[in-house]
Amino acid sequence: MSTQLPDDFKCPISLEIMSDPVILSSGHTFDRVSIQRWLDSGHRTCPITKLPLPERACLIPNHALRSLISNYTLVSPSKSQPCSQPQTLVSALTSPSSPIGTKLDSLTHLAGLTKRDSSLRRKLTESGAVPAVLKFVDSEDPVLQEKALSLLLNLSLDDDNKVGLVAEGAVNRVVKILRIGSPDCRAIAATIITSLAVVEVNKATIGAYPDAIPALVRLLIAGKGREKKEAATALYAICSFTDNRRRAIDCGAVPILINLLDLGLERAIEVLGLLVKCKEGREEMMKVNGCVKVLVKVLKNGSSRGVQYGLFTLNCLCNYSESFCFEARKQGVLGICLGLVEEENEKIKRYLSNLVQTLSGNHAIG
Repeated sequence: MSTQLPDDFKCPISLEIMSDPVILSSGHTFDRVSIQRWLDSGHRTCPITKLPLPERACLIPNHALRSLISNYTLVSPSKSQPCSQPQTLVSALTSPSSPIGTKLDSLTHLAGLTKRDSSLRRKLTESGAVPAVLKFVDSEDPVLQEKALSLLLNLSLDDDNKVGLVAEGAVNRVVKILRIGSPDCRAIAATIITSLAVVEVNKATIGAYPDAIPALVRLLIAGKGREKKEAATALYAICSFTDNRRRAIDCGAVPILINLLDLGLERAIEVLGLLVKCKEGREEMMKVNGCVKVLVKVLKNGSSRGVQYGLFTLNCLCNYSESFCFEARKQGVLGICLGLVEEENEKIKRYLSNLVQTLSGNHAIG
């Protein structure tokens, strides 16, 4: 598998495909196991830049890259047919006289080539082929549309392409797919949003599109399993930008996310962990009956990442409202916290300590 996926998905230390990519303060991404082993060995420099790191290096989960890696094989095109030279494929794709079948073959082959060749991704964008790809994203033919989206996703993998794709009008097309595309196309479209949002400036641009966030929220309601997960991941990616949190809240995302979390979509707690940072988000969570029970469920049954976000969200709410703090005590949160004291995750330890202090002191600020 590692030989078929883009080099961007490989850890610079182990050279293996990353299963839990994290970002160092130097800005470079590594697999958590590899970089933790590096740090545990006493190193206090970035393996790539060699620049010094803080004494307590912070490892920030790269959710966008993790989602791209985990879903990449699901959007990989067929490799049953022999490939032509890239230049020939681009010419066939962009030529007005090429038959539609030839264009489909070109899309298929280019998607296969660009998924593992970063230099070809750059050449393709520089060749002026992006408008042709976006035209097929607009196609009413679902096969053409899906192949074009797969190619667009590949092109978006390179940071150098992300701003340019947005400037070319990719977001408008992708948002349209989120609203009216097939289930597979909607899932790919949401993944493209996640990929484009890796670049900070794109978060604001995407959120400013009138229907971008509403379309993702609707996908949380109407989508199937993979669509819901990708929509939640995309919301997480763009809601690190403060204005987008309020937009998501205004679209009614909070009760939908809490319901999905109760149904087992753990990615929802990560989005709630961002929305709880603003007053409007906390107020909406307070309105949802059973919110405490759902968060307690995450603490009891969630993964390490889920527990981390669950503790943070609970602490924010308990600090904000005395009644919420009382309800959390009533639901036995203090006892659950005692059962987590052996956790080795540094963030869990910190959030655990904060929550215990909040529940013990009952010092709500709301």
